[in-house]
Amino acid sequence: MITHLTPNQQGLVLESDLAGEFPLYLYWPQNQSTLLYSTSITKLLNDARVPKPLKISTEGLSFLLQSGVVPPPKTAYQDIYILGIGDKAKVSTLNGKIDIQFSHEFPFLNANRLHADEMHPDEDLILQMLAEATISRIDETKPSFLFHSAGKDSNSIALALAEAGWQDKVTLITHKSKGQADESEISANIAKQLGFKHQILHEVDQLQFKHKHAINDYFVNAPFPCTDNVTLAYPLYAHQLPELKGANIIDGMGNDVFIGHIPSRAEYNRQQLSKYLKHSRVLSKYFPSESLFHVAGRTRAEWTGLSGLSFSDAMKILPDAFDVSDFWFKKDTNQDYLDFRPSIRGTIIDQEIFTRKARNFADSINANMVLPWANQQVAEYFAKMPEQHLFDRKTLKNKLILRKILKERICLDSDALGKYGFTYDLNTVVLENIDFMCREIKSCIFWDGKKIANMCLNWVVLFRKRERRWQHTLWFFYRLYLISHFLNNSKYVN
Repeated sequence: MITHLTPNQQGLVLESDLAGEFPLYLYWPQNQSTLLYSTSITKLLNDARVPKPLKISTEGLSFLLQSGVVPPPKTAYQDIYILGIGDKAKVSTLNGKIDIQFSHEFPFLNANRLHADEMHPDEDLILQMLAEATISRIDETKPSFLFHSAGKDSNSIALALAEAGWQDKVTLITHKSKGQADESEISANIAKQLGFKHQILHEVDQLQFKHKHAINDYFVNAPFPCTDNVTLAYPLYAHQLPELKGANIIDGMGNDVFIGHIPSRAEYNRQQLSKYLKHSRVLSKYFPSESLFHVAGRTRAEWTGLSGLSFSDAMKILPDAFDVSDFWFKKDTNQDYLDFRPSIRGTIIDQEIFTRKARNFADSINANMVLPWANQQVAEYFAKMPEQHLFDRKTLKNKLILRKILKERICLDSDALGKYGFTYDLNTVVLENIDFMCREIKSCIFWDGKKIANMCLNWVVLFRKRERRWQHTLWFFYRLYLISHFLNNSKYVN
């Protein structure tokens, strides 16, 4: 459903649900003549009252190039906004026009949790809530697939569904990574133990015509640009498993923001140093993107997982680029890092890179995205849970209650397994398809044609020679390709 507001209607305050299961999308043109909003981005963008092609925001492109993400409520489009976790929009009429004042308040501070003697986790209730959060969002007329791994989030959902008796209604699917990081065998064993059907999805290194066609269809239909490294794998999943199209797609993302967003030890140490090193940004932003000095100038906010081209390199590609460093400096505070990290990573990176990757995929194939961990009831329960049940500040160990449940009920020892993570052989994908990617980048009208052609040429030489820090430049190249392919083919832009 789309709600339409015009000037002189009663004012109101808009916001999404607590954990961003259903972000609110707004169309608010620069002339402030109207406001449309909906929880469905595809319905909003396809509405006849939203003129196409949409205008791309230079500020949005600047953030995508330098940070890899556009911080909500702004987007890559001029007139489209997102209200996610903690965002509010106060809507009123001012001088005959619709006025919106955006604000943000992070809702998951650890100081707001109950004390240890006030709450003890109910493990049966946790699984029951997860099952209900999943089943209530499923369209039973369609097939259902759970993206599954060796991790704690998807296994908690799988266990909850198994205990609810849903084994015959859901298939577990797993990405098969290369080398020791592969989780597919562990996933298959858990699926067998719990009684689920299981299917493995494979990486594709050398893109054939059929793969490129599937990728192009994805970029035509995806609502937003997204720089997640695994983006290209998703349209190839639908090519391998056509049953995904129009299906229920269940994903375990969305809980770190309220269950404890715990950094690695290396990140924790780097963010402490950034309090001092970030002041070098006045100079470091003019260094090459692959320079260690450029990296040293990151703010504490950026150390939560943001990276990209330096401002000087962004200006070469986008001559009127916006310098994003002031924005991230304003975000920096001396707040405890275990509160600060989720306030940035949980509301920006997780939502608009990691989860957006999955949302884009679902929207591109008309699938129903189900995010049980983002359910409001689930979020409220964990947001008040005493932190000793969730994480250990000294060892930086996370999701303690989930580790306990999974070890006791399905003998999944997360401590012994260690962290696998979702790995994707990005280097091979780029090197095997570099000419294809270069063509997309060089044909993008948003970039300086001469400069981008020279940069592509230099980058290809660098990659093939494997010169120092070539991998970092390859990541920037791949991100530029993802943005370019979207801009070249999106039905909302062209």
